[in-house]
Amino acid sequence: MSRIARLSDVLINKIAAGEVVERPASVVKELVENSIDAGASTIRVELDGGGVDRIIVSDDGHGMGRVDAVACLERHATSKLRELDDLFHIDSMGFRGEAIPAIASVSRFTLHTADPNSEVGTRVVVEGGGPAEVEDAPPRMGTVITVEDLFFNVPARRKFLRRGDTELKHAEEAVVRLALAYPEVGFFASHEGGTLFSSAACPDDPRERIAAALGSSAHPHLFPVEERRLGVAVTGYAASPEFTFNNARGLYTFVNRRYIRDRGLIGTIQRAYQDFLAAGRQPVVVLHIDVDPRAVDVNVHPQKQEVRFADARGVQEAVTAALNRMLRAAPWLGSGVEGAPPQAGQPMDAAHYAHAVERFLTRAQEAAWGAPLPTAMDAPGPGPGGVPSMLPAGQGPRPGALPFAAALGQAPAFGQAQPQLNEAPPPGYFGALRPLGMLGGRFHVCEGPGGTLVVMDPHAALERARLTGYLRALEAGKPPPAPTLFGTTLELSVPIAKSLVEGREALARLGFDVEPFGGTTVALKTVPPGLEGADARALLEALARALPPKGAQLDTVTLAEAVRVMACHAARQAGAVPLTDAQFRALLGELDRADFHPTCSHGTVVVLEMPLLELERRAR
Repeated sequence: MSRIARLSDVLINKIAAGEVVERPASVVKELVENSIDAGASTIRVELDGGGVDRIIVSDDGHGMGRVDAVACLERHATSKLRELDDLFHIDSMGFRGEAIPAIASVSRFTLHTADPNSEVGTRVVVEGGGPAEVEDAPPRMGTVITVEDLFFNVPARRKFLRRGDTELKHAEEAVVRLALAYPEVGFFASHEGGTLFSSAACPDDPRERIAAALGSSAHPHLFPVEERRLGVAVTGYAASPEFTFNNARGLYTFVNRRYIRDRGLIGTIQRAYQDFLAAGRQPVVVLHIDVDPRAVDVNVHPQKQEVRFADARGVQEAVTAALNRMLRAAPWLGSGVEGAPPQAGQPMDAAHYAHAVERFLTRAQEAAWGAPLPTAMDAPGPGPGGVPSMLPAGQGPRPGALPFAAALGQAPAFGQAQPQLNEAPPPGYFGALRPLGMLGGRFHVCEGPGGTLVVMDPHAALERARLTGYLRALEAGKPPPAPTLFGTTLELSVPIAKSLVEGREALARLGFDVEPFGGTTVALKTVPPGLEGADARALLEALARALPPKGAQLDTVTLAEAVRVMACHAARQAGAVPLTDAQFRALLGELDRADFHPTCSHGTVVVLEMPLLELERRAR
């Protein structure tokens, strides 16, 4: 007896379903693609239970007669291929003839359709791949397919589905991808009566569709990209660098209107943006790549999400050229001419200004030393002569190289210069700054007098202001400001607890009330203003190491290190939340009254200046 036997059609369909129908989103994708191929102008998707309980896809396409309605349930029955040669120039979404029979084999499937102008429609019902029940139905425009109880007869497959909300997100994304590919078709998706996606046809402005998919705030940031070469056309929209996501969910690439996931294309897009985005941010780009169907193979993946190009390098070069043209022209700056300044009445937006500064800082520092700019938080200790070294750790200046500030053609940053070189800003300098925005969510960018760009480290600025306030109270010999009730107990290591108890007098001079609470536990009852929300443990441990020896005279010299610790922790606490405009303005006023001579814990660089002309020259 032969051990090899032909599988039954039912089993064959279930095997095919394992390749085509991975989850409810796969069903949505296949059915919507069929609607598109049927010439639909409006497609509606209704889901229940994340798509597991019910999926209804209805369209106003050309529909089918009874013969075709029954034939579409047979494997490899399709209207899109006739000859072998057709497989090599596919211009439709579906072509294998596997989706409908595969879906019907693992669900309770109903098809309602009719020929245009037909007086009688057709309803076909299939349960779990069983025999089709065909009956007359009211005539209708287009087709409605209902898929219920997905995988009800394949429990092993059903148990591998994710939670309902996870499956729903995948199904919604399937609709979004097809909606982005076909802006001339109206798409409407809902889940248990609630709207998921709604976008009328918008053939004249595809940005409306992108905004519906990614949020209305994307619309003003979208700019057209285009590149046409022999055999390749790249069109679409890309967002300016200030509109980004923290992941790649805003990257969509389509080949002949088919959504694909090609690592080479995604990498090409990311490289085009790499000089414009902060670390950890991803661009928003919707690209359509049109090539001769014979130059791309879409039959290399069961779900048709991967393709093989005959000339992959040529396609990537066309994508790079399209994006580079848009990015170099910087249309979001108010001018379509490369290098042209904003027109009169169109002031440069703060976010755009910040991006320009960020690119300049990176390029200028790489040109000078070949390394990123250090910040006040990670600047090394003072170099020779008391000047904080701005070079990477362990690296000295090149022979004949100018100091950092001179290499950039700028005055030394405030707090960085030697005593004889303007180490304090001129009177009223900070009050005259015009805030422009934030850089990377951390640095403040301002416009200074005389057309200079000023980049301020808020931690260093807050630390400088707090240091001045604490030191002036000590210098005046006045009692510290009224302490703030705090109240907490901490169990510390033996050396730390001992230092704090022995230094209670010094701590009281600084505005702290610390009492022993038994063993190595101490009670912190009050703290100076500005330190109410600080990390009490980290603050006390740092103070214990900074207090003068027991019996030492308590003055501004012996307490200077402890005051620096206080200033650092106060700045860290104040900077935990971005400053409001009013708070930033108040900080600028404090800096105008601050003393820039004493050193801070993390270096003393508060701002870096650069002339606008220098920025324009180096940013080209």
